[in-house]
Amino acid sequence: MFAPYRRLFSAKGSVGFTLTGFLARLALSMSGVGTVVMVAAMRHSYALAGAVGGSSLAATLVTIPLLGRLVDRYGQSRTAVPAAIWSAAMSAALVGCLATGAPAWTLFVTNVLSATAPNVGGMARARWAELYGDDDARMHVANSFEQVLDELCFVLGPVVVVGLATGIAPAAGRIAPLVLTLGGTVLFSLQRGTEPPVRAAGSSAARSPLTNRGLRVMTLVLLFTGSLFGSLEVVTIAFTDSLHHRSAAGPVLALQAVGSALAGLLFGMLTPRGSSTTRFLTGVGGMAVLMLPLTLAGSLWSLVPLMFLAGMATSPTMITGMGLVQELIPRSQLNEGMTLAVTGLLGGSSLGSVLAGWSVERFDAGDGYLLPVGAATLALLTAAAGLGRLRASVSAARLPAPAGDDTAELGQRA
Repeated sequence: MFAPYRRLFSAKGSVGFTLTGFLARLALSMSGVGTVVMVAAMRHSYALAGAVGGSSLAATLVTIPLLGRLVDRYGQSRTAVPAAIWSAAMSAALVGCLATGAPAWTLFVTNVLSATAPNVGGMARARWAELYGDDDARMHVANSFEQVLDELCFVLGPVVVVGLATGIAPAAGRIAPLVLTLGGTVLFSLQRGTEPPVRAAGSSAARSPLTNRGLRVMTLVLLFTGSLFGSLEVVTIAFTDSLHHRSAAGPVLALQAVGSALAGLLFGMLTPRGSSTTRFLTGVGGMAVLMLPLTLAGSLWSLVPLMFLAGMATSPTMITGMGLVQELIPRSQLNEGMTLAVTGLLGGSSLGSVLAGWSVERFDAGDGYLLPVGAATLALLTAAAGLGRLRASVSAARLPAPAGDDTAELGQRA
């Protein structure tokens, strides 16, 4: 049953970069929650905690694409290790400012400056592309596995943070991701045998991958998908609180991630049928359909199965979507293209959180589930409207690159 995954790890070094990369990726799922919990406990203000945490998220919208471009230009290890060292140092400074009672503005400055943690998930996907880029079946399994790892991180991360913060000290939930970011990134970078080589870029390298029309469509769809995730989290917390079960918010949200992870694991065992663009549109449509029943939730017990169901289309959609991004972008700009996709998700998540926070304070908490349903619908409409551009861009990207230009100039102009 798990034969596709066993074959995936037959490549030398694949286990090493997967295990070490998992540590750094787990840190990314812990940092934001750890910051909010730590600031709220030590400064007794959720407003300040949310603002400080949000400042780092806003900064990553700038730093993540920049780091992706630097990785493509100079290589993973040469870029990721200095970025992780700087991030760890600024995270330590944030903890120090809190411990010494420094002014609130120092918390914002240090947390913004800490937003240089490398996107190890994107770098791991680039390594799989280097190993199996010419094998569509194995890349499908690799992307499925990576999505399952992402879901696992976002299930485990917040639980670990809360356990450390309440069981040891408030700062422990922020120190742990600091250590994991640095240690995991260094260990990941030491796996040199699977690191993609730096490719000499052609005449299109100076342009952003966003000049690719297909990637612009994907980024917009992922923006709405991120809005779905961000709004779903805030609305679920508010809804469980309105039911006097606020402590159940974490487990209920985890059910959505569990449903997504199981669907991703099973999806990886299937042989892909049809074009990647059609599969992506189908996945986004399934995500919109499975979100709709959440509007019927009237109690905690009705919410539990509906959240699990809502997660079932998430991983297949993200797996196909990340595979599409890899098809659209030439190898010499793969890390930057992947980080732009992640930036769309993060920006959407931030937007969804803000809109959901405004909504649940003014309307009934249960009605807030119309927001993730609406975000999923907008993602579907955008994917459907942009399907022609996606197909044209994928077709152009598969053409041989013009002589002297290995960046698939035609794919960039599609």
